[in-house]
Amino acid sequence: MARLAQTAGLTDVQQEILSTVRDFVDKEIIPVATELEHRDEYPQQIVDGLKELGLFGLMIPEEYGGLGESLLTYALCVEEIARGWMSVSGIINTHFIVAYMIKQHGTQEQKDHFLPRMALGEVRGAFSMSEPALGSDVSAISSKAVRDGDSYVLDGQKMWLTNGGSSTLVAVLVRSDEGHPEGTAPHKSMTTFLVEKEPGFGEVRPGLTIPGKIDKMGYKGVDTTELIMDGLRVPANRVLGGSTGRGFYQMMDGVEVGRVNVAARGCGVAQRAFELGVSYAQQRHTFGKAIAQHQAIQFKLAEMATKVEAAHAMMVNAARKKDSGERNDLEAGMAKYLASEYCKEVVEDAFRIHGGYGFSKEYEIERLYREAPMLLIGEGTAEIQKMIIGRRLLEEYRLQG
Repeated sequence: MARLAQTAGLTDVQQEILSTVRDFVDKEIIPVATELEHRDEYPQQIVDGLKELGLFGLMIPEEYGGLGESLLTYALCVEEIARGWMSVSGIINTHFIVAYMIKQHGTQEQKDHFLPRMALGEVRGAFSMSEPALGSDVSAISSKAVRDGDSYVLDGQKMWLTNGGSSTLVAVLVRSDEGHPEGTAPHKSMTTFLVEKEPGFGEVRPGLTIPGKIDKMGYKGVDTTELIMDGLRVPANRVLGGSTGRGFYQMMDGVEVGRVNVAARGCGVAQRAFELGVSYAQQRHTFGKAIAQHQAIQFKLAEMATKVEAAHAMMVNAARKKDSGERNDLEAGMAKYLASEYCKEVVEDAFRIHGGYGFSKEYEIERLYREAPMLLIGEGTAEIQKMIIGRRLLEEYRLQG
């Protein structure tokens, strides 16, 4: 175990879980990640192993068949998995956000129906908020739901679904003007629907189509898709929480914990980049000695390690704040912003240490170099994080009088 990114105050159970996940990553993920990534192949065997470990139910309460663990435990597991292959952590994280939203906001019937099967990994979650013309402006959502008897009819196009093809349950955010008079603030007329579907591509249920995978620069293996609704009929009992108009707040709560986990992914990728950089620096020789003995490389390693430590500490702080029951949007925003930026910088420094070999697909750092940019935009861009941070700071430091 490396000395970097240690977490103080963990229980014996947490340490045992992390040790098990770390061993799985070292034995089952790292040896095959680059090959699978280059083929853009879904890591089914890895996912099956994670199901056996119980990771799909890590934060689902024990009464529903989960392990009932904390956000901190989950984030530390995500950090380990991302260290092996970030795409796998995305498969878990998207599922986790949907399970968290159901646990926090679902009706009792929805909890009873979905959570036990989600804990086993039999039902796999995806969530859908973004749209082709949306960007960061969630209030501009144009997909809509119209009431028709005891159902709603959904129409519209969504974008950037992680697990879009492999999932069997999608939490979809749409506009629903029912009961909300004209002039109502956009975020107060949005509703989250729990849409069950078959896995795969094409028409996966009447009125719902999942086109093929989006071809991406990195973050391969995991399926990222669009979602097209054309007369999709959803029963009224699949409105998350049972009431319309609360979808925006439910989604933002899910994204808030998601930001902690994106920070954890950044920490994991940065750790792996540091490991690769410090190892290569001791093997590569120039001018008669290992390049690690050159002061310029030592300075670079020092900066990389410091960034890994700082990002990890902020991620842990944000997770613990949420676990304590306190509002953590400031801490989550800071952790996501710092971890993603530092991840990009640490990966680039490791890439530079590798020199020309970093540009070769035979070296793992090439994959990390293509993966890191996704973290700069996932769960809100750096600019969005800075807006959140700035507004919250003004709340905390508002002048009196």
